[in-house]
Amino acid sequence: MASWFRAGEGERRAATEEVNPDATADEVPTGQIPALADRAAAGTGGEAPASEPDVEAVPAVAPAELEQALADRQSLIQLCLYALDRARSGGVVERIEHGLAGVGVTAVRPDGERFDPACHEAGGAVATDDAALDGLVAETEVVGFADREHLLRAPIVTVYTKR
Repeated sequence: MASWFRAGEGERRAATEEVNPDATADEVPTGQIPALADRAAAGTGGEAPASEPDVEAVPAVAPAELEQALADRQSLIQLCLYALDRARSGGVVERIEHGLAGVGVTAVRPDGERFDPACHEAGGAVATDDAALDGLVAETEVVGFADREHLLRAPIVTVYTKR
């Protein structure tokens, strides 16, 4: 199996698995290396130290570098959305969505919610005799995405309308 695939698997498990304090760097999922380093510095295999990290030990980031990193992040997110729209495999779609969620980009599927033209794009309507369904989203045709609280792409939905 390719090493890049194993690394992705380890990162997915990083949030839920406990790390062996005696593990080597190759055996520790990437997301847990800082926590393991904190434990080693404290001389314990248990919980990370409760003290605040030394502010002087954290290197300062120049505003231009931060701006470039944010621009690069946006470009990568847009590339992932482009690939997601063209993916033919459910597994690939799930993997991309999971990866995006890991960096704060979540899928927006408003099925059953009240239609809001500020957040949703109407792609069609379904007639109904049930007054309780009038104005609710019947189905999400194209999944939308939000980067934390900022809407990147509005979902295209089908809305129930009363006959």
